[in-house]
Amino acid sequence: MYANERRPKWSALIALGPPRGSTAPPSIADTVFEVSAVHGRIFLSRIVGQGVFDPAGDAVGKLRDIVVAVRDDRQRPRVVGLVVEVLGRRRVFLPITRVTSLDSGQIITTGVLNLRKFEKHRAETLAIHELFDRAVTFSEGRRGTVYDLSMVRDSRGDWHIADVAVREGSSRFGRRGQSHVLDWSDVSGLTTIDTDQGATHLLATLYEMRPADLANALADLTPMRRQQVVKELGDERLADVLEELPDAIQVEVLLVLDQERAADVLEEMDPDDAADLLSELPAAMSEKLLRLMEPDDAEDVRRLLTYEEHTAGGLMTPEPIIMGPESTLAEALARVRERELGPALASMVYVCRPPLESPTGRFLGVVHFQALLREPPSKLVGALVDSDIEWPRPEATLEQVASLLASYDLVALPVVDDNQRLVGAVTVDDVLDHLLPEGWREREVARG
Repeated sequence: MYANERRPKWSALIALGPPRGSTAPPSIADTVFEVSAVHGRIFLSRIVGQGVFDPAGDAVGKLRDIVVAVRDDRQRPRVVGLVVEVLGRRRVFLPITRVTSLDSGQIITTGVLNLRKFEKHRAETLAIHELFDRAVTFSEGRRGTVYDLSMVRDSRGDWHIADVAVREGSSRFGRRGQSHVLDWSDVSGLTTIDTDQGATHLLATLYEMRPADLANALADLTPMRRQQVVKELGDERLADVLEELPDAIQVEVLLVLDQERAADVLEEMDPDDAADLLSELPAAMSEKLLRLMEPDDAEDVRRLLTYEEHTAGGLMTPEPIIMGPESTLAEALARVRERELGPALASMVYVCRPPLESPTGRFLGVVHFQALLREPPSKLVGALVDSDIEWPRPEATLEQVASLLASYDLVALPVVDDNQRLVGAVTVDDVLDHLLPEGWREREVARG
């Protein structure tokens, strides 16, 4: 019996959605078109990320990877099972031996749901996260990069990786190299560790993931593979993902970046998250990165670093929606609609006298999002301010901030100094990050 078959077994039904359409990057759209023409194969890029359902049709998670046992370049790898992400961003193992049907775009299996976290064995390989972008050789020494794999069922009912979709290197005229769909046995290099392996096709396959889901995928990779993926991420995307990673992996990623790029990524992060990350670094390195950042960005982060970690000042962001009292509700709603704002920060507008950057002029009060919707667009925000709450000072404790949020049913609140200037805003997600047990991102979420 293969080692993974000892794991608890459970059933699921996976709905294989239609091929990705025009919303995918051109390279992936082309890839799907090319490989979908191969009859009798299920290409992995077509099913990764699709919803997973139980036998009753209820959603339980998403397919994230295929676990295979790679033997050598000649023998097709056996498909051992699936990695499925369930509630709580936990990844669990679905043995392929429990799959009873893979017809009509559905994976059907029997058993009960078990939430024990998936742990890859030494003899196993994650097909998508580890084999995509692998440099390989085929057909008289020609070289290319793996951009997809297919799985097929044999006459005995066992699943194997059958085809390898390979794209040759770009031509000297800048055109994309020719693509090929080859049998596993016709490709060499899939069983060796590629220290220069890229992540272009892996990231294109996972590009629709939310930052939190991509962070979870990164956390499951080996440090070397994680570094390869990080090199392919843009600064803004990497910043979003870093904010969702455990502290130890955040530091690991930042330390392997060129310092100029590390500073660029820190500039893209929310100032409070950047301050939290810099506080984990040696003081000398933190100061060097601050000097490499743009002065305005560095100033915000430096100010946050002066506050104790578990205080309102240490939790807050200095960039909420700040407007003068003469602004109209229409102008406020336009600010609320800005894409880069999270739901919590978009829940209220902070009304102040100039200057309108923290620390501001005199803080007048807040206007809740719902109030903006109830009144005529031409009305001034100064006429709607709510100012009857004693807002916290920067030195207020985590417990005091949490109590205010709970008492007044808020998802964000202002932080003001002794001179009644707005210095920032604390959101409920920042409070939860600190109230949850240390290392909560790495812990399994209890079933319930």
